[in-house]
Amino acid sequence: MQHLTILYRGPLASCDYDCPYCPFAKRRDTPEQLRADRAALERFTAWVAAQEHRVSVLFTPWGEGLVRSWYRRALTELSHLPHVERVAIQTNLSHRVSWTSEADLSKLALWATYHPGQVPYDRFLGKCRELTERGVRHSVGIVGEPEHVDAARRLRAELPAGTYLWVNAAEGRAYSDEEADAWTALDPLFPLSRHPHASRGLACRTGETVVSVDGEGTVRRCHFVPAVLGNLYDGSFRDALAPRPCPLDRCDCHIGYVHLEPLGLYDTFAGGVLERIPALLGGM
Repeated sequence: MQHLTILYRGPLASCDYDCPYCPFAKRRDTPEQLRADRAALERFTAWVAAQEHRVSVLFTPWGEGLVRSWYRRALTELSHLPHVERVAIQTNLSHRVSWTSEADLSKLALWATYHPGQVPYDRFLGKCRELTERGVRHSVGIVGEPEHVDAARRLRAELPAGTYLWVNAAEGRAYSDEEADAWTALDPLFPLSRHPHASRGLACRTGETVVSVDGEGTVRRCHFVPAVLGNLYDGSFRDALAPRPCPLDRCDCHIGYVHLEPLGLYDTFAGGVLERIPALLGGM
């Protein structure tokens, strides 16, 4: 194996936001659940550190990870490992960002989402500007709900031109051509998100060079296919890694369909697949 990309999602489910469009059921994590999440993450970080092949990691927590010190520490530690090519996390940026000064900024990246109604606009924009000033690689995005379009336009106008603003189609929402055109004017790649991708039988990198790992170390090809390939910690997953077509009728999430080979999105996002930064932008 030369390079393995891992999407890690531990048991953390608590979030400081309560977005009505969020597909994940949230809970208030107990101290015991938080300790279990921390232990699972530290075990995973130690496994990555012990590998001899190249590794890239995207943390995709159900809750908000960066308000927890162990996620900030994991990102920092992984960024300094010579065999780690990229370490990124999905975040709402509600946390302080000064911790990034301790990370290797050539490896670290943030996938930030703005949630109108959950945080003052100026506070979120200020965090984005601070990331730019600090030289932290990041993308910024928003869910394409009709009531969000004005906020998205304001973001696009006030973010640096080099910051990619992505728009996720709202789950289950059908867009008229006029609505889609409005979002595409803000994110030229919105058409990729507008409709679910027919995926059954298509070649996909998941299960071969990309895997999903949970807090117990259970390895699956991706977050959306429940079949188990093995376990990370006993190495049983390695023999199961192989090219395999997608078994699902459709794929409607960026962290899934970006790996579908016929879509060619590894070229579109070359160098920025995990943090969702198109190659034409390259920087932040």
